[in-house]
Amino acid sequence: MTRIIQISDTHLVGEGNFVSKTLETAAPLEDLIGRISEIQLEVGAIDAIIISGDISDDGSVESYARFKSILSPLNLPFFAVPGNHDVRSSFRAAFSSAGYLPDSNKLNWHQIVGEVHIIGLDTLIEGQGGGELDSKTLQFLETTLENLNNAPVILMFHHPPFKSGINFMDSIGLHTGQSRLSEILKLYFGELIVVCGHIHRNIVTRLAGHTVISAPSTCSSFLYNVHRNAPVGFLKQAGGLILHDWSQSFKSIRIEAQRGAGPFAF
Repeated sequence: MTRIIQISDTHLVGEGNFVSKTLETAAPLEDLIGRISEIQLEVGAIDAIIISGDISDDGSVESYARFKSILSPLNLPFFAVPGNHDVRSSFRAAFSSAGYLPDSNKLNWHQIVGEVHIIGLDTLIEGQGGGELDSKTLQFLETTLENLNNAPVILMFHHPPFKSGINFMDSIGLHTGQSRLSEILKLYFGELIVVCGHIHRNIVTRLAGHTVISAPSTCSSFLYNVHRNAPVGFLKQAGGLILHDWSQSFKSIRIEAQRGAGPFAF
């Protein structure tokens, strides 16, 4: 059994600052770290945490330092990919000591946690909301998968490789690389799930024969409204996390940010 927690879109800023002058993002993450401690008592040891982008809202050195400080009580390894709010140089500097990030170019990486291979891809186009899977990133993915002999894989990047139906988010979605991604994934016959963030909601779909799962944000949500005139903005609603269990196959469970009262006898 390998247990991996996925969190996403923490959007941290420096101490005393707020996102869009109204959203406090550190407190929900701090609460979720306590929730993860509870989860370990209920399901067993967690092997690692993966973060599917937008760790920072402003790309500041302070925001990444704050993230590491908040996660430190868990004493768990964590592996992250950048999102559109992250800054590649600050991201690399903050997490380079963990040893999994390349020293230059895109932040593409491969790690083994328990029985699971985790592949992180960099979809960031700095200065833009939308993302890309460029040719070098896709070549990295193809070469890595070819060497894995159909072992279980979690493939993670920030921008979803599907249309969510939330129009303002789809306009800054994954702009390039989807077709080639599908071609590569069709040739992988092992157990593989694709995980992402960006849309601040948990959506499950399929791509090239594999399951795709978007994680909620730890601090806010976007209204699932598919109308073209839907309001553009966020809800002050922490979305929790996803627990990915591997034991002969993947099982992915969304766990709410708050435990709730109970359980009550029935």
